[in-house]
Amino acid sequence: MKVNIHEAKTQLSRLVDRAAAGEEITIARAGKPVAKLVRYQSPVERRTPGAWRGQVWLAPDFDATDEQTISLFEDSE
Repeated sequence: MKVNIHEAKTQLSRLVDRAAAGEEITIARAGKPVAKLVRYQSPVERRTPGAWRGQVWLAPDFDATDEQTISLFEDSE
């Protein structure tokens, strides 16, 4: 949807509701696009390496698996 600046000023609440619902609103001045009104998306939180350091413990043999258990997951062909 494209609206001029005057209409955007007078109908801002309605336009914000439409943008929040997922519609992109282009705001124009003298027919030329100058801004875009879109739904806000929260930034993705970046993971911090080592954040669990000292809070997780792994047994020294955590990856040791007996042959019988391994055979249950392997192809029998």
